[in-house]
Amino acid sequence: MAAAESGWSWNVFADLARIWSYPFMVNAFWAGTVVAVLAAALGWFMVLRRQSFVGHTLALVGFPGAAGATLLGVSALAGYFAFCLTAALVIAAVPRRSGFAGAEESALTGTVQAFLLACGYLFVALYRGSLGGVNALLFGSFLGITATQVTVLVVVALVVLVALAAVGRRLLFASVDPDVAAGRGVRVRRLSVLFLLLLATATAATSQITGTLLVFALLVMPAATAQALTAHPGIGLALAVLLAVVVTWLALLVAFYSPYPIGFFLTTFAFGGYVLARAGRAAVLALRRHSRAAPAAQPAVGTP
Repeated sequence: MAAAESGWSWNVFADLARIWSYPFMVNAFWAGTVVAVLAAALGWFMVLRRQSFVGHTLALVGFPGAAGATLLGVSALAGYFAFCLTAALVIAAVPRRSGFAGAEESALTGTVQAFLLACGYLFVALYRGSLGGVNALLFGSFLGITATQVTVLVVVALVVLVALAAVGRRLLFASVDPDVAAGRGVRVRRLSVLFLLLLATATAATSQITGTLLVFALLVMPAATAQALTAHPGIGLALAVLLAVVVTWLALLVAFYSPYPIGFFLTTFAFGGYVLARAGRAAVLALRRHSRAAPAAQPAVGTP
């Protein structure tokens, strides 16, 4: 993102007013907020279900999808959706169970990722246009977001979030203890497939803005940070969304006044939050262990 004409003035309201006087920045903040909320909500379940590798794969396969669509002369968005949804269905073909089936899912996910990434670079090599678009496909661009893209993103986000809310309680139950959930009549298999399709839809819709690499940062790091801070589902989910929005807004603000790409700031802030959360949790646990061990080390009253 190009640097602003003048630097940060430390008058927060004046600086925000100046930033929002640019239509492209207004669109960037709208799109960034929607992407952050959508990615954090799905990412929280993704991390809970230990499917971060699956989310990483679905984020990456948007690259060959967009490259293939460009090669065919159709909309890149169609390529994002086609490849992400297809990859989700392929991965969903392996039932999620413990033991060997879990290893089988990981192996299949890695195979799909490697093959489709190779296809992406083949499509780029076959395309005779400018190769500069590869960076946009991988890292996205907040500068060129149009009002139409924001509208489409909002519609997709609303559909995905409403569907997630409708199955949220059952999905949480199936994610924590799938065997007990299945015994209680929860259709764990259908929920697993539905979640992968929702994750693929969200990834495809957001990748056109964040790129196929940055969307994974918003999927995994705010959710992992929230789960490091609290085990309460409601609080954790809300915290993940809040962290994702704060990280995105901070990255946009800093990038506006910097010549460096927004992706660096977004991932740095998100990673920094995760490191602080893990360090704080380790410090609290150490303090609790020390406070419990201290009374046992003291001699009893009256002991010679």
